[in-house]
Amino acid sequence: MPLRQRLENLPVGQKLLAALLVLLTTVLLVANLTFISAAYWISQESMAPQALQTIGRLLANPNLAQRAARSPQDAEALLEELNSYSPLRAAALYDAQGERLAQLQHGDRLKMPARFDTIESWRSTEFRSTQLVPLPNAGHLLLVASSELPVAFYTGTLTASLGILVFSVLLWMIIARQIKRLITQPIYRLEELSRQVTREENYALRAGRGNRDEIGSLAEAFNTMLSRIEAREQQLKRARDDSQAAYDQAQGLAEETRHTNRKLELEVQVRSKIEKKLTGFQNYLNSIIDSMPSALIALDEQLYVTQWNQEASALSGTPLDEALNQPIFLAFAPLKPFLPQLKTTVEEHTVAKIERVTWVKDDNPRHYALTFYPLMGGAGRGVVIRIDDITQRLSLEEMMVQSEKMLSVGGLAAGMAHEINNPLGAILHNVQNVRRRLSADLPKNLEQASDAGIDLAAVNAYLQGREIPQLLDGIQQAGARAAKIVTHMLSFSRRSTREMAPCDLPALIDQAVEIAGNDFDLAIGFDFKGQNIVRQFDPALGPVPGTANELEQVLLNLLKNAAQAIHQRNDEQEPGRIILRTRLNPPWAEIQVEDNGVGMPESVRKRTFEPFFTTKEIGQGTGLGLSVSYFIITNNHKGQMEVQSSPGQGTCFTLRLPLAGNPLPLTTTEI
Repeated sequence: MPLRQRLENLPVGQKLLAALLVLLTTVLLVANLTFISAAYWISQESMAPQALQTIGRLLANPNLAQRAARSPQDAEALLEELNSYSPLRAAALYDAQGERLAQLQHGDRLKMPARFDTIESWRSTEFRSTQLVPLPNAGHLLLVASSELPVAFYTGTLTASLGILVFSVLLWMIIARQIKRLITQPIYRLEELSRQVTREENYALRAGRGNRDEIGSLAEAFNTMLSRIEAREQQLKRARDDSQAAYDQAQGLAEETRHTNRKLELEVQVRSKIEKKLTGFQNYLNSIIDSMPSALIALDEQLYVTQWNQEASALSGTPLDEALNQPIFLAFAPLKPFLPQLKTTVEEHTVAKIERVTWVKDDNPRHYALTFYPLMGGAGRGVVIRIDDITQRLSLEEMMVQSEKMLSVGGLAAGMAHEINNPLGAILHNVQNVRRRLSADLPKNLEQASDAGIDLAAVNAYLQGREIPQLLDGIQQAGARAAKIVTHMLSFSRRSTREMAPCDLPALIDQAVEIAGNDFDLAIGFDFKGQNIVRQFDPALGPVPGTANELEQVLLNLLKNAAQAIHQRNDEQEPGRIILRTRLNPPWAEIQVEDNGVGMPESVRKRTFEPFFTTKEIGQGTGLGLSVSYFIITNNHKGQMEVQSSPGQGTCFTLRLPLAGNPLPLTTTEI
């Protein structure tokens, strides 16, 4: 065990005695050292120089000095007389020429200067006291004092130290006895009393009153502690008695509590089952709400969001956790213009409907119908917003209107075909007969002209001069054109019985571009074979069922319309461009013909597929090209055809052909 730890574990009395012993020992050592140091200093600084001066004055006697200067032996004899002086450590005698004649040394030999002229440098390095005495007519005497104290000094110092030590030990014993009486014994008595209290658990014991010091205060504090512990023990005893009575009472209450707990457990079980059912029902309702194709939003009376389904998140781009407890105009900014209608619905409990609004989603315009329902009940007042996407419905309605127009035209064409074909046939047949009757190649014509006395060649010359053959050509072309119109009209009234065959759409499109490029009227102002034709074909799209010549006719009509729309542009900086695109979009194969022409206003776009509707000048178009194309796609191929256009932004026609010949409902027209 370390010394420090042993000292810390000593009793208090022994610690005090040890501290006192260390103090006395320290005082004794310091006193002796101080006494010895002072004696040494006095001997060195005062006694030694005085002794040397006394010796020097004795030797400076002229008689002694002259005797010592006669020979070295006399000098040695003179120095031998100084041998008995204990304060002298060494001495040296120098003649008038500075040579050392004799020297005297006590103890270990010192290195004395050999010549007088080196004495000063030697004295600067010597720590002992020195004295240089001049001799009359003889030279100089160098005296060196001794640094040792006399033996008597040490003996006296030791005797005094022993006396002080004996006195210190006696003083220490007296002080130790008083410490034991005044400090150690009262502490032992308190310790024994505390052990007795602990052993007997008798808190009525008290410590005797001692002196009015810290130990006496400790005894009084100990007695106070015992008094309080005794009072606390009595309180605890009374508390134990009270607690036993309370315990007996609690036993009876515990039995009642057990019965109550059983009832509560049953109620909790029933409540848990009800909560589980309610939670399941709530989750079921939330699943129904989230599964609805319409966006449903519930608002409280202050128009803050309380319910928000997945369709609302998809439509607004705001997730559920960010939309809840937010004002509707922050959670769904497009509804901000309808805040007055929402407030009216909440205040007047009326249903408000907005038939159609157009919002942009994914860079495409979409149409929606809004309905505001008042919400009333125990949870408070509010409003429910239902947002339905009616874009497809409007498109289907537009297609149905177009189909109704096609049905009407088909019925009209069926009734007019026979009425128009007969006079057209007579006109074309008579034109052919007139040409035959004027031909000089037929013998019958020559015979009739001869009988009438008419020169048939002169008649033909007259007719040529009056441009009668050109008039006949015009009649024949007009008739043929009218017959072609009737043929287009009849195609609406005939049910397609063509056999479908797999068609390679890229090859079919390239063939239509080649035919359009060879068209004389188009080739004058537009190069179909140049870089203005951009092809974007989907490599994942394979052959599609269809009738090749009919699809080629549709593509040719669209290419001609695109070229004419580009020619009508006023902007000469941007070159004309036609994009031909195919895309796999199950269950459809899509073909798009897009141009950067003049575009169409909405009023013209809605009537694009209407028969006989055209924006071209009279004689340049019949208004049946797109109608026939629409009939070929929707009726013959059971597909879809639509157009998107804006003035100055160009036009895009989209054709959709079923991949397996199974069209979706309400997308085709059959007559």
